[in-house]
Formats: sequence, structure tokens, C-alpha cells
Amino acid sequence: MNTLLVNHLNPKYGHRAVCPHPPFLSSNFLLLFKRWPSYTEPQNLTSVSEFFLMGLSDDPELQPFLCVLFLSMYLVTVLGNLLIILAITSDPHLHTPMYFFLSNLSLADISLVSTMVPKVIVNIQTHIRVISYSSCLTQMSVFIFFACLDSMLLTVMAYDRFVAICHPLHYMVIMNQHTCCSSILVSFFVSLLDSQLHNLIVLQVACFKGMEISNFFCDPSQVLKLACSDPLINNIVMYFVGTIYGFLPISGIFFSYYKIISSILKVPSSGGRYKAFSTCGSHLTVVCLFYGTGLSVYLTSAISQSPRKYTAASVMYAVVTPMLNPFIYSLRNKDIKSALCRLLSKAG
Repeated sequence: MNTLLVNHLNPKYGHRAVCPHPPFLSSNFLLLFKRWPSYTEPQNLTSVSEFFLMGLSDDPELQPFLCVLFLSMYLVTVLGNLLIILAITSDPHLHTPMYFFLSNLSLADISLVSTMVPKVIVNIQTHIRVISYSSCLTQMSVFIFFACLDSMLLTVMAYDRFVAICHPLHYMVIMNQHTCCSSILVSFFVSLLDSQLHNLIVLQVACFKGMEISNFFCDPSQVLKLACSDPLINNIVMYFVGTIYGFLPISGIFFSYYKIISSILKVPSSGGRYKAFSTCGSHLTVVCLFYGTGLSVYLTSAISQSPRKYTAASVMYAVVTPMLNPFIYSLRNKDIKSALCRLLSKAG
């Protein structure tokens, strides 16, 4: 049966309904109808004012649970990382390069989850998953900035551990205040450049073939999948930029730990080796968690055809990892635990 596609947008998802034409319509009328502008064609960029975000579930009974879950994770993330920052700034014993970088990592984690989770909670509460085009670009840019900043800070912290273990006598000379501040500034500007490059790639998209983003936030890879044009060039540029900004930090971390392990293996006593490696155990755990969940997001996107699985993997990477970082550092680091106890005793 012949059908006419009518531009009927579902307010929740933006899907178009397929409506069969009634049998009494004449062929002349259908011919005239076909000459009218087709609103089922991909929407021009000038007409796209908003996107629809896909949630974790469409079940109405699960929405209160999801709201409480995201709110709990957000509060734990903010309070946990804020306690780490307060403990480091209030304890003079922790005014060292390693804890200086850790406080900046905690600040970046707070900012990372704050770009997404409040919007998710509001969407669940209002039952509206709409985000404007400009807000989507802003959220995407800010998310990439802080995600890249996390990666850069983990690389700088790996270098800090490399200097501390492999060159202990020159540690304070190499990791001086100027070096620490310069490392933070370089990480900041590299992350800013990365976010703007991704933003520029998305801005080149002239039209979109749909308006539903298969994630709970404005994921740049999912936004590009909505492009009408051949996504090959955009994907090549996107993956090239991602490879450069992902390969360099990972290479720096691998090189640092290669030198660290080689140096530790030269220590004659097992106690000395354990003591030396314990100073970077927390950092190594966070690195594995950060890049492990990031790899799971990539593999889920490449292998699985289920958008829900991809969304769940994104939650692990973007929300759960920043929430776990304070626990990893506080449970495995005696200095942080002592500083937190002193901070809490002062507050009490």
C-alpha cells in the first residue's frame, strides 16, 4: 500500500509517523501534494532549535529511582571531591606537588559531573528531555574540556610519581612551584583547544536527519551521527583529534610507569619495593578506572547496536568514575585519611 510520510513529531522523541493515505484521494491530488515541500527531509541547521536526549529507561515507574540514583551520585561526587580539596588546602603537610595536582583533579571531576547530572535530574523530574541547540553545543564543549583536563592531569601526576621515585634527590628542584603551575596551565589550554576543535567539527554540520541524541547528554559522536552529509570526513577528523589527544596522555603515562617499574625492580628488599610502589597505587587505580571505562564506552559503541547499553557505559565513564576517585585516594592514602580526620574533628 502506498503511503505518505507526514512530518508528525513525537514531543518526546522526535520520531515521524507514517500515515497511510485514504483510498478516496485522487491521483491528481497526490501529484499536487508531492509538489509541496517535503517536511520529512533532513532539517536545515537554521530550523534545528533543539535536540531530544535519550534517557536510561522509558519506564515511568523507574523514573523516581533514576532521579534518586543520579542525585545521590552527584551529591557523593561533589561532597567527596570537595572534602579532598578542603583536606589538602587546610593541611600544610599536603602542600606538595602530588596533592596540588590531586586537588585540581578533584575540582575538574566536580565540574565534569556538574555539566551533565543536574540537567539529567531536571529532565527526569519534568519528564522533558529537550535541550536547545546552543545549550547542547555548550554542554558538549564543557564536557570535552573537563574530560580532557582529567586526562592531562592524570598524565602530569604520572610524571610527578616518575620524578619522585626515579629522581628522589632532585624531586623538589624539578617539581618546583613554577613547574607545577606551568603544567596546570598547559593542561588547561590543551583541553580548551581540544574542546574547541570538537565544537568546530559539529558546527560544520549543515543539516541533521534527526533530533534524538542516543545518550543522556550531548555526546559529540552521537550528534555527528545525526548529520545528513556523509559522516566519513567528520568521523576521520573526530577520531584523528581523539587519537592525538588520547594517545599522547596514555603514552606519557605508560612511559612514566615503565620507568617507575624498572626503578622499583632494582630495589633489593621487597619492603622497599612495596613502599615505593604504594606511593603511586592510588593514581594507577584511578588511571585504570578512567581509561578502562572510556574504552568500554568506545567498544560498546563499536560492537553493540543497543543505545541503552551505550548510555549505561557512558554513565560509568562520566559519572561513576569521578564519584569513586575520592574513595580511592582516601582509602589507599594514609596522608589523606589523616588530613580528613583532622578536618572533620575541627568541623565537629
